[in-house]
Amino acid sequence: MSITLSKLNSSNRKFPLEYTRNIGIAAHIDAGKTTTTERILFYTGVVHKMGEVHEGTATTDWMEQERERGITITAAAISAGWKTKEGPFANIDHRINIIDTPGHVDFTAEVERSLRVLDGAVAVFCAVAGVQPQSETVWRQMNKYRVPRIAFVNKMDRTGADYFGAVDDIRTKLKGNAHPLFIPIGQGEEFKGLIDLIKNVAYLYDEKDPRGMKFDVVEIPEAQKAEAKKWRDGLLEALADFDDVLANKYLEGQEITVEEIRHGIRKATLSMNFIGVIPGSAFKNKGVQMLLDCVVDFLPSPIDMGGQRAFTDDGESEIRINADDSQKVTGLCFKLWADPFVGQLVFFRVYRGQLKKGDNLYNPRTRSNERISRIVLLRAMDREEIDVAYSGDICAIIGPKDVITGDTLTLEDDLVLEPPTFADPVISMSIEPNSKADQERLSIGLQRLAKEDPTFRVSSNQETGQTLISGMGELHLEIIVDRLKREFKVEAKSGKPQISYRETITTSADGVGKFIRQSGGRGQYGHAEIKLEANPGKGTEIVNEIVGGVIPKEYIKPTIEGINEAANNGTVAGYPVIDFKARIVFGSFHEVDSNEMAFKMAGIFAFKDAMKDAKPILLEPIMKVEVVTPEEYQGDIMGDLNRRRGQIQGMETKSGLCNINCLVPLAEMFGYATDVRSLSKGRASYTMEPSNFAQVPANILKQVVETSSRAPART
Repeated sequence: MSITLSKLNSSNRKFPLEYTRNIGIAAHIDAGKTTTTERILFYTGVVHKMGEVHEGTATTDWMEQERERGITITAAAISAGWKTKEGPFANIDHRINIIDTPGHVDFTAEVERSLRVLDGAVAVFCAVAGVQPQSETVWRQMNKYRVPRIAFVNKMDRTGADYFGAVDDIRTKLKGNAHPLFIPIGQGEEFKGLIDLIKNVAYLYDEKDPRGMKFDVVEIPEAQKAEAKKWRDGLLEALADFDDVLANKYLEGQEITVEEIRHGIRKATLSMNFIGVIPGSAFKNKGVQMLLDCVVDFLPSPIDMGGQRAFTDDGESEIRINADDSQKVTGLCFKLWADPFVGQLVFFRVYRGQLKKGDNLYNPRTRSNERISRIVLLRAMDREEIDVAYSGDICAIIGPKDVITGDTLTLEDDLVLEPPTFADPVISMSIEPNSKADQERLSIGLQRLAKEDPTFRVSSNQETGQTLISGMGELHLEIIVDRLKREFKVEAKSGKPQISYRETITTSADGVGKFIRQSGGRGQYGHAEIKLEANPGKGTEIVNEIVGGVIPKEYIKPTIEGINEAANNGTVAGYPVIDFKARIVFGSFHEVDSNEMAFKMAGIFAFKDAMKDAKPILLEPIMKVEVVTPEEYQGDIMGDLNRRRGQIQGMETKSGLCNINCLVPLAEMFGYATDVRSLSKGRASYTMEPSNFAQVPANILKQVVETSSRAPART
């Protein structure tokens, strides 16, 4: 199979669209994503010495906090090159743009915005633990953005490694149609190489070469021939569902060529209904070259998955844009970062056209132009300045001032790309500077960090005057406070973490809002009526159903703004109202006295009026918690979870360890890290991630309302 380059490519580009891969490395925390990325950078020649997470030398973990804690906090983008030796892309240089994403749930926004702009992904799993909670979250995010993927089962050198157990986990827990492309030769300390089910050969690594550069291609070991045949037959049977030529050959018992198998795997992977699996050990330098070959051979280029959804500026028409260097440039800002040397870096995916240094691009959100002063390719903290970025490229741009994550920049005035969406914060705490000298620096720092991170919010308690910061978890806010100290030289005190509750409604209600001030001279007149309905699990919807022009079109937007503003402060305890649908159904206006402010106030009053009869309730965040503990501590830990209002969802025992899965209110999880260590003598560990919101029990509701500084005054 030969590759014919399309006419979508500019003759000037070094790497055609067909030879470009934009991929993410994503997984649960500690599955080995960053180590895998480090090995990819080494084997592709980007670095000449392997970085190690535990030594604080990983290339993509460049923040001080990342090196100190041994975790990834912010997604790092890096460009590498790879050339396969066989197959349809043999001996062709490919550019692989890689984003190494965090595994900790507190930094899930980094994963979300990265997957929005990627074409493919490598999902990394631990061979011992298999599918873990954050693995499920990342998998759902990949499904949401329709990202084709392959799976790398890492840590095959570890005691207790179970490759086929991990494959089964992907099938049962993630509902992925997973099939090994390679199987391991040995597991744990006996892990020596891989069997290639595509070519029917084995790769034995030279144990004298610790860098994993040398391996021998040999016949499949006699002891594993039957096992290899079973898994290869299963692979071919699965591929027959996606490729008619391969299916006919398989059913007729004809020999299927390696090229046909590769073609079938690529076709199946791009269909989003097939997951090829590769075993390896990034730390021991085994399996990474095979993984890179699979990235090139099976993951999509920017032109393989069809066009990107975009909308006209008024949101009324949907169009699709395709990667094409000859079209007007359009791209998405997916991340902002304040660089101490060059100022604001905007991470940018070019979806079509050619982005050139000096371009003036239009931002539909602000209705203003942004000048592109410089364009750089990223290698974590190192950068290569370029004059042009082509469709399909991921780069960083310097120059735009008034942009946020999710903004479209384009030469077309009437075009908006679909932005990434983010979860709301679940935890808050107060923060105040130690001195007046720190006040201004604190304000600047919080403003900049909130601009960078869509899941970090800053607000003010109107009654106490305190500044509140909100995020996805205790670690998230801890990192924010640490960054304020390091990057902005702010000494600040932070209060105890507080739960970010929500409110919702349980029944439909009507609301009337009138803002009328007509006492001589030009007055104020706004009148809006709404119907409020429960909208479980679907978020907020505000629909304009005005007919006959009783509210002019120019006053609909401020009315919606008023409804949204009122919904930020519910009537139970002052928390944001979620999952409701508001239909604007009637109103009136005055030719002289009506204006935008009057209708915004009318929207506020209409919402508050409807809430009186909508039977609102208070909701609390529920966390999905997984505890891994030696079996002897299982009883104590389950008893403690029950005392925390936990609901056990399931248990699984493997290799002497018990995995306990449960749902626990976030309000009951403060201090759990210390308690679980105490109960297990330091031998148990846990992870948690947001699951859903649930109604606060009546016996707890009164306490929450009484202690909430947001609660509305009672008369």
